[in-house]
Amino acid sequence: MSLSDRELFARLIVCEAGGEGENGMKAVASVVMNRVTVQTGEYFRISEGGNIRNIILQENQFTCAVQTINNKPNPRNIYDIVPEQIHFDIADWAISGNKLNEVGTCLWFMNPGNSKCMQYFPKNGSGIFHTMINKHCFFRPTSKYNST
Repeated sequence: MSLSDRELFARLIVCEAGGEGENGMKAVASVVMNRVTVQTGEYFRISEGGNIRNIILQENQFTCAVQTINNKPNPRNIYDIVPEQIHFDIADWAISGNKLNEVGTCLWFMNPGNSKCMQYFPKNGSGIFHTMINKHCFFRPTSKYNST
């Protein structure tokens, strides 16, 4: 099955943040587009000048982008989810250059489960805690990010 970039993005939005309400989904979409448009570091190289597909499918980034985890089927993945109109609308909103202000320049998000948001994410210290929206923690780049 060949998915358009728009549908792939809509599927990622529902998979990663479908239960987080409109602002939660917009926050996740904003992070993805921040990665697509950042002008330095790892995501700049991965996006190859703005390729959203490269960002979504980058290895070890989005749990929803893999079909197996530890050799077991991933029950929540972008290939088995069918997005609704709201997910396409949010994808279109983000692709058009819109961003949830609360997210700012954040390049990472994670759901800590029942834990608190950690100060730095990922482990290499290239992101620092910025805000929490619903159940997701958002992290903006530190100066370490530029050398990733």
